[in-house]
Amino acid sequence: MDEADRLMTVCNSCRYCEGLCAVFPAMEMRRAFSDGDLNYLANLCHACGACYVDCQFSPPHEFNVNVPKTLAVARAESYAAYAWPQALSGAFARNGLVISIVAALSMAAFILGFAALNDRSVLFGVHTGPGAFYKLMPHNMMAGLFGAAFLYAVFALFMSVRAFWRDIGPPIDGRADGGSIFQAIRDAGELRYLHGGGVGCYNEDDKPTDRRKRYHHLTFYGFLLCFAATSVATLYHYLLGREAPYPWWDLPVVLGTLGGIGLIVGPIGLFMAKMGRDPALLDETRYGMDVGFIAMLFLTGVTGMLLLVLRETGAMGPLLALHLGAVFALFITMPYGKFVHGIYRFAALVRYAQERRTAA
Repeated sequence: MDEADRLMTVCNSCRYCEGLCAVFPAMEMRRAFSDGDLNYLANLCHACGACYVDCQFSPPHEFNVNVPKTLAVARAESYAAYAWPQALSGAFARNGLVISIVAALSMAAFILGFAALNDRSVLFGVHTGPGAFYKLMPHNMMAGLFGAAFLYAVFALFMSVRAFWRDIGPPIDGRADGGSIFQAIRDAGELRYLHGGGVGCYNEDDKPTDRRKRYHHLTFYGFLLCFAATSVATLYHYLLGREAPYPWWDLPVVLGTLGGIGLIVGPIGLFMAKMGRDPALLDETRYGMDVGFIAMLFLTGVTGMLLLVLRETGAMGPLLALHLGAVFALFITMPYGKFVHGIYRFAALVRYAQERRTAA
């Protein structure tokens, strides 16, 4: 926080980068920076790297102004600072990938063990038609188990973002007006500030591209499409009495297929971009949950697509268990890893939209 405070003070005196993204106009509305202000600016940053490339005071200058890396460190620390419950705030910081994989495999083993105890023949049996997926585990038990994990994740995220929102000092009595929310949705949906002032994102060199933006879009909209597929399938089950699996042409399958492709291509691209990125722009001590989150998204997409292709073969049972294990691990790690950056960033965008409307 001390280093972030120092850099924002230097940048506030220079203001050369004010046209690059939302961080610098928001910074200019302040003369001093509380911890809440710095966490707000850190989560408003999209890590495009443009300010590092453009800055005349970046290393090796004696001022050592490295805004992307410093805000990346502050951003990661904010995830732990606002996490709920606090006891789990640092649990995944360094071992996120290992914990995510262990959680996924443990849940898969639990499902396979449950099925084996009831009827071993279902593990590698060929099951077709409505209700085939529930040969391994009854629907109500499956829905209760994963519903509880999802609700826990939602509640933990709500408590975290509430603490973040309160700390960054939202105006208008803490309420977000409709216009600001709509503007933030547009900015987040377009990844408006992942463009380095219009030229693109800097990654491995000083040549900006839109690759990271495309991979983020594939991942984000792939996740939304998969969530939509699950939501439609839930409506089918409870309102229409139609049990999964569904035909290839049905809406849940179409949405899930498109989402699965996004969750395969997007995370691969994000991982390659992360591995090739200039170390000067990275907080290299926080790879744990970053890579863990990418891995769980990728594993969810791959196992889902394999399950779709092989659901009428003897591989359906193990693939379903592995897919559900990946989904479970994704749920329980959501509040403590890189997933929260999207939630906090959206809240920061709402705050920024409010500030601009108030200033106008």
